[in-house]
Amino acid sequence: MAATRTSKEQKYDRQLRLWGDHGQETLENAHVCLINATATGTEILKNLVLPGIGAFTVVDGHTVTGEDYLYFLLQNRAQAATELLQELNSDVSGNFVEESPDKLLDNDPEFFHRFSIVIGVHLPESTCLRLGSVLWSASVPFLVCKTYGLIGYMRLVVREHTVIESHPDNALEDLRLDKPFGEFKNHIQSYDLDNMDKKDHSHTPWIIIVAKYLEKWLSEHNGQAPKNYKEKEAFRQFIREGILKNENGVPEDEENFEEAIKNVNTALNPTKIPSTVEDLFNSEQCNNITSQSTAFWVMLRAIKEFVHNEGNGSLPLRGTIPDMIADSQKFVNLQNVYRTKAMQDAKAVLKHVECLLKSVGKVCGKSVSSLNVCKNASFLRVVRCRSLAEEYSVDSVNKDEITSCMDSPDSEMVFYLMLRAVDRFFQQHSRYPGIYNYQVEEDISKLKLCVNSLLQEYSLNINIKDDYIHEFCRYGAAEPHTVAAFLGGSAAQEAIKIISHQFVPFSNTFIYNAMSQTSATLNL
Repeated sequence: MAATRTSKEQKYDRQLRLWGDHGQETLENAHVCLINATATGTEILKNLVLPGIGAFTVVDGHTVTGEDYLYFLLQNRAQAATELLQELNSDVSGNFVEESPDKLLDNDPEFFHRFSIVIGVHLPESTCLRLGSVLWSASVPFLVCKTYGLIGYMRLVVREHTVIESHPDNALEDLRLDKPFGEFKNHIQSYDLDNMDKKDHSHTPWIIIVAKYLEKWLSEHNGQAPKNYKEKEAFRQFIREGILKNENGVPEDEENFEEAIKNVNTALNPTKIPSTVEDLFNSEQCNNITSQSTAFWVMLRAIKEFVHNEGNGSLPLRGTIPDMIADSQKFVNLQNVYRTKAMQDAKAVLKHVECLLKSVGKVCGKSVSSLNVCKNASFLRVVRCRSLAEEYSVDSVNKDEITSCMDSPDSEMVFYLMLRAVDRFFQQHSRYPGIYNYQVEEDISKLKLCVNSLLQEYSLNINIKDDYIHEFCRYGAAEPHTVAAFLGGSAAQEAIKIISHQFVPFSNTFIYNAMSQTSATLNL
């Protein structure tokens, strides 16, 4: 077993650093459904198979055509894609269904309920709406993808997606110097900076230095911490005066004190609950826990109760400290103070969880990891998207977003409208515009009618240049591999976010413009 584990760690080393053992385990337990093994579809699955997705099922009723020879040399597209993709990673289980999604929706709509996420590639609008409705009712995430010429499109359809580990950039440290807890106060008192030898003085962690000098500052300033730039500069000078001096009165080279001075802003950051978390605390799902509530909402409610009781208005302690100049023992001792307090907070939260579950007749399961949730309490996020039915409905279409974006006539919104018009063309003619070279010119006028029809239906008083209509006819629904590869990587990344509940996925609609190498996220 040890050899197998070491082998897996070596194989997935880089991604384990991103989402950890637990993230990898979630990935390996996932089952992804891909509808249509096109160039984009196979690129997406390739980028899920390589990191070790547990299983995938390809749903595709198409047989291989001349356009597919670049990717497959076998007859059935679903089978060809499955067999070739499985060669990339022996850890992954692959299946295929040689039927169209419409036929499956007719005969067995619950077929799609079993998957962790369903990825639909190059689906007609009518199929998207039907499948979207089935998946929305079953709370199965749906990722719609399309490569059309030099345009890439993704739409995430998820009723509610909770994120525990959002991995924010430049997250502020949770040091609590403005609200020191008992164990930390006692630890500070064990340091006497005025009576230390030179070696200990220069190896005292900067957190301790700032905390000691903050105590002195507060006693001399009526308990008021430095707030503005002038006060913080004075506080830095206050710390600088504590650097040891040699017999000639010249300050010694004490890097830990310089580190303390450098980190004053970080150390004095006020301890408070982020507004995003406050909003979650005030939500209906948090305040109305039932037997149907997910582990996320039970944990969130438990954290809220902790804040109002043991936490004295603060979230559970994160329990980590940054690396710093200090001797090993002093650093480890300080680290243990924070870590012990974090574990105590997590245990207190878990007690609230147990009481909440008991009140609704449920048992605390293994899926509830109080320590992990408490560690990430400041970064909890919930992503909600509108359904496709809401987006497409005349009564609920987001006219404001469309109109405001189209104030700039070359914004990425124009590609969204063109893709919608192309879908309308397909509904009317059972083919995409320009797929036959000899019809490109006559298809331009037909596509323009579809564009005008779409704008009129939604009462959109905007103008789309003829250049875009001509360009989309020239695309002929082609999937250039460079665009398919980019979109495949992007879609796989978003799928992993959904599966692992780590990192925050994009919300609603993503458009990629390969002509200008730009992209935009639209709230539709």
